[in-house]
Amino acid sequence: MTTRTPSTDTAMPRFGIGTWRMGEQSSAAQAEIALITAAIERGVTLIDTAEMYGDGGAERVIARAIANAPAAREKLFIVSKVYPHNASRNGTIAACERSLKRLGADYLDCYLLHWPGEHPIAETVHAFETLKAQGKIRAWGVSNFDLADMQQLITTPNGNNVATNQVLYNLSCRGVEFSLLSWQRDHAISTMAYSPIAQAELVKSSKLIAIASDIGATPAQVAMAWLLTQPDVIVIPKTTHLARLEENLGALNLTLDASTLAALDSAFPKPSKRTPLAML
Repeated sequence: MTTRTPSTDTAMPRFGIGTWRMGEQSSAAQAEIALITAAIERGVTLIDTAEMYGDGGAERVIARAIANAPAAREKLFIVSKVYPHNASRNGTIAACERSLKRLGADYLDCYLLHWPGEHPIAETVHAFETLKAQGKIRAWGVSNFDLADMQQLITTPNGNNVATNQVLYNLSCRGVEFSLLSWQRDHAISTMAYSPIAQAELVKSSKLIAIASDIGATPAQVAMAWLLTQPDVIVIPKTTHLARLEENLGALNLTLDASTLAALDSAFPKPSKRTPLAML
């Protein structure tokens, strides 16, 4: 499954894996490499990371996993992010080059500004467009941008080339649905949902457990399948357990009928007013 952003003509996989908290401990590296390798072997192509994760350690773990995996680089879709304090015109380019070196890659499929920061967004966009022209990134986007941030972004030169906005979005955190999600949809900007099971808190929900039991699925699968009912939403769960990876992949084959969707809306209501963008 892919979603396409017309402004960039970039096809993004609808499902991937996150790597937050990877690369922080050398003792965990082998398990992390094995998880990423297994995901690639099972057909997962999108891998999300950031220079912040493990101070570059997650990118190094990904590089080792890619070296083990049979998939060619061109079949993968690697996303990384620049720290806001590095996101000046020259700083963004230098940060990207460091990420590429750690990843052992020639290019990123998508490069994101991790959250709004002190540098003018026009400088960051200029750097992103320069990196695109140099072939070092194929598309760019942002993360943790609220509606006002997105509205400002698209008024900057080339700002309408933004491909995606990665935000906290799950059944228990639906604030983006009040205005941001529809605005992005109107502007053909995909939404990348991180923490789709709320750092495993959703799997403990008695309401979600009951709904999942009724359809013979797990709570995690239902939570991710719910996000995937929206064709422009990309889901990037993170796990370091192979069994959880298999469970997560099961969401791709799960179809939620109208009664299940209604039950989810009742258990986890849509927002009735605008709230500040939630972040982790």
